[in-house]
Amino acid sequence: MACVLQTLPCRKTVSLQRDKLGMQKYFRDAIDKMEGYAPGEQPRRAGGWIKLNTNENPYPPSPMAAKALNEADPAALRLYPDPECRELRKAIAGVYGLRMENVLVGNGSDDILTIATRCFVGEGETLSTLEPSYSLYPVLAAIQGAECRAVPLEKDFSLPADFAKNVSGSRMVFLARPNAPTGNSFPKDDVSKFCADFPGIVLIDEAYADFADDNCIDLVSEHLNVLICRTLSKSYSLAGLRLGFALGSEGLVSGMMKVKDSYNVGLLPQLIATAALGDREYLAEGVMKIRGTRESLSSALSGLGFDVVPSQANFIFASPPGGEAEKLYRDLKDSGILVRYFPGPATGRFVRISIGTGEQTRDLLATIQKMF
Repeated sequence: MACVLQTLPCRKTVSLQRDKLGMQKYFRDAIDKMEGYAPGEQPRRAGGWIKLNTNENPYPPSPMAAKALNEADPAALRLYPDPECRELRKAIAGVYGLRMENVLVGNGSDDILTIATRCFVGEGETLSTLEPSYSLYPVLAAIQGAECRAVPLEKDFSLPADFAKNVSGSRMVFLARPNAPTGNSFPKDDVSKFCADFPGIVLIDEAYADFADDNCIDLVSEHLNVLICRTLSKSYSLAGLRLGFALGSEGLVSGMMKVKDSYNVGLLPQLIATAALGDREYLAEGVMKIRGTRESLSSALSGLGFDVVPSQANFIFASPPGGEAEKLYRDLKDSGILVRYFPGPATGRFVRISIGTGEQTRDLLATIQKMF
């Protein structure tokens, strides 16, 4: 025993080695230098909040989704789920008039974005997007050790005329339509022309497209370089399920299947999502309610002197009189209402407000009316 003890380093030496190494030495330089994605605030204090900051749907999921959950066999959870999500992919393909081979399913649309970045953008290469837009895009580029080229939108948040020129040389472009956090969309003809001319991959992020007047699904058949990314988090009221999917040519999807995690979508999400997709009437009713509330809220805020960006999403981007958006965000939070504030030159005058129920919207407006 004495000999064994003599071979062990003293405690002081081990401590010094740990201090000298430091945790940062374990990470790649790209990880050390990057800022991680900051999700919307989740209140820790129970009860009393009106939560309008993360674009969740205020209404429950389809009863068909609930039925699928209630009827699921717990014994089946001992087995791995279908790694190819075949039944779910068939259901998605049926909704959009495509084939199963045109569909890739992921653990939320963020998983789809991650897979696409890993597939198409290598270290030292360039991924392009718009500014402002979804703040996860630069994070995914940084993880790859790639450059993220952010092209500023016009002052009214429209697509710049020289967008194609500014993204030249990029391996892939992320184009959110409708855009987040601004909520506006871009002319479909302009998007289609860009896809036709751009030599790389164009991923059109349509997380909010069910709330919009049109979408770009048909561009999948027109352009081999187009991927459409969708989620069930917003219009299907299934944010907690984490289910997203990509639509694209068979060649793109088959390549991406090689990169996804082997079992990236669990059994219960596959069952519930398949059921929810089958309830088209419930989806349409929910979308109609949110669009109606969106228009009434936009009109009411405009009447109070707010500058409201025309929205095609389930939220609005609005600047209060005087542009003191951060103060409005904090005052609303003090009143138990959470909205989202994005600091920055282009976004700092605005708050993003998710569309809630009619009752939540009335409470929001009553609170704001006391401030202005």
